[in-house]
Amino acid sequence: MTTYDFAADSSRISSRPAVAMRVANTVFNFYRAWKNRRAFYRLGEMSDAELADIGLTRADLHVAIDVPFGSDPTARLRTIATDRVETIEDHARKVA
Repeated sequence: MTTYDFAADSSRISSRPAVAMRVANTVFNFYRAWKNRRAFYRLGEMSDAELADIGLTRADLHVAIDVPFGSDPTARLRTIATDRVETIEDHARKVA
């Protein structure tokens, strides 16, 4: 057996765990996106006052739902809420 033959055989063997990890990560990401989307839909059942308590508006929910299915709408909501807080803090600094 030459070195080339050994290298060709070992690359096929070592690639199987990598493929399995990619499949496992894809399944896990799909499950997490599904779970977060279910939690996101529960936010839609809240009243406007409850959403305001956590720093969101109903319009934020409509903006965040436009992400593709594989994406996490709760991550988009976190970005929206963080940007809003930073904007409010910037305005408060300018007034003070």
